[in-house]
Amino acid sequence: MTSIYEQALGAEFAKLHPRIQQRFGFSSSDRIASIGHGVMERVWYSKWALLPLFLGTFRHIMFPNGGNNIPFTIENYAYIDSSGRETITWIRKFEFPGIVRHFDATMVFSKRRQAIVDYLGNKQHLAVDLDLSVAPNGGLRICSGEQRFYEGKLQFVFPRLLTGCADVCEWYDDERDCYKISVCVSNKLLGTVFRYQGSFQASFIPAEEETIPIGIKPLRSESRE
Repeated sequence: MTSIYEQALGAEFAKLHPRIQQRFGFSSSDRIASIGHGVMERVWYSKWALLPLFLGTFRHIMFPNGGNNIPFTIENYAYIDSSGRETITWIRKFEFPGIVRHFDATMVFSKRRQAIVDYLGNKQHLAVDLDLSVAPNGGLRICSGEQRFYEGKLQFVFPRLLTGCADVCEWYDDERDCYKISVCVSNKLLGTVFRYQGSFQASFIPAEEETIPIGIKPLRSESRE
């Protein structure tokens, strides 16, 4: 089975750095997971966004914490969800003094949209279209697009002016022999909302779907894309 990122990028996938291809090139049929450990050199948030970021902590969607040299882990597991879709987890943990914050997501490739859909949080209420491209440094660049809310019979598209647009780049630094990542979430009117940058090492471990640890898969699965 082809990874969701290769499906989204097509022939462009081969232009990624080999180590980035490795990290984004596996699927559930490979029965492996990518586990990363590192440090975020800086985590920052805008004080005006404190309340919405705090509310996001209840669903593992960002958080109102900042600091330097924050220990960080990321867990990417591949599995087939209840709707039969190839799915990749993004379980990010930031170890601030006295508290661990989560920023979780699950991604699928939508054949209808011909793009990756990113479900934010641990209950998949927020669905975000992602645009993928190859960065000049061989990294993977991800930019967010339309955002939708799903809860029971309720569903709607967020107005662009009320959303945060994410610009993410993950690449491999050959000199330092590590992965690097930069994330910036901004609002068109109010500017930067949240950002972090740092580096990590990633290992690949055997991972059968039935042995995926508790807390990795979302608490709720949404079939609407």
